[in-house]
Amino acid sequence: MEHHEVVLYNKDGHVCIFFTDLVEGEGIASNQLVIVSEGEAALFDPGGDLTYTPLNIALSRHIDIEENLKYVFASHQDPDIIASLPRWLMHSHCKVISSRLWARFLPHLVSGFVSSKMNSSLFNRMIELPDEGAKIPLGNSHIVAVPAHFLHSVGNFHCYDPRSKILFSGDVGAAMTPGEDHQFVEDMKAHIPLMEGFHRRYMASNRACRAWVHRVRQLDVDMIVPQHGKPIKGQHHIREFLHWFEHLECGVDLI
Repeated sequence: MEHHEVVLYNKDGHVCIFFTDLVEGEGIASNQLVIVSEGEAALFDPGGDLTYTPLNIALSRHIDIEENLKYVFASHQDPDIIASLPRWLMHSHCKVISSRLWARFLPHLVSGFVSSKMNSSLFNRMIELPDEGAKIPLGNSHIVAVPAHFLHSVGNFHCYDPRSKILFSGDVGAAMTPGEDHQFVEDMKAHIPLMEGFHRRYMASNRACRAWVHRVRQLDVDMIVPQHGKPIKGQHHIREFLHWFEHLECGVDLI
C-alpha cells in the first residue's frame, strides 16, 4: 500500500501534516498528525513499532526530530496509539502528553527498551493532563487537549489546534477505508455505515457521546481528523457527523 502525506494547513510558519497508510501487514491502519509551529513540533498518536520507522522517515523530511520534536501526544493507552513511545524518547527530547490516569502505566512500555536512568526520569518527561483538559504552548500558539473520556478510554483526550481549526479526534470518527484514508469524506450518509459497527461497540454510552459533541460545538472546527479512516472537512459534513454521533446508541446502551 502506498504511503501518503497531506499538508492540511500551511500559513505563517504554522503547518499541519497528515500521514496515512504507514502500517503494512496485519496491523490495523492508523493515521498520524504533526503540527509544526515556529519550529516546534507536536506529534499525535504516533502508533507502535509497525508505524515507527516509516513515520520517522516521513517526519524527518520536515523537521529535525531530535531537536524540534517537543511533544508526543497520546490520546489514550492503546498499542496503536503509543506503543512506540520508547523509541521517540530515545531519539528526541520530547515530552509525552497523556491523561494523568495513564501516567503510571506508560513506564511499562518503556522498561526493557531504554536505560534504567531514562526509565527513572520518565516522569520528568511527562505532562499529565487533568480531567478537564489543558492548553499546551507550541511555538507562538497553543494546542488544546479536549476531554473525550469513555470514548473509548476512561482517560481520553482529543487535540484541537485553534490556528488551523483542526480537531484530531482519536477513535471518534474512525472508519475502515484502507488505501483511501488520505481522501476526505465526500458523502456522510455513505460513510456512516463504515463507522457504525466500531462506534456502537467501542464507545461507552450515548451520554459520553453527547458530552463530547457539546464540547466540540463550542470550538471553531473546520476539519475533524480521526486516527483511522478519512478526515471530515467542511461545515456541512461536520454537522452531519455530530448529529449522527450525538444520537448514537452504543456501549452500555445496548446491553
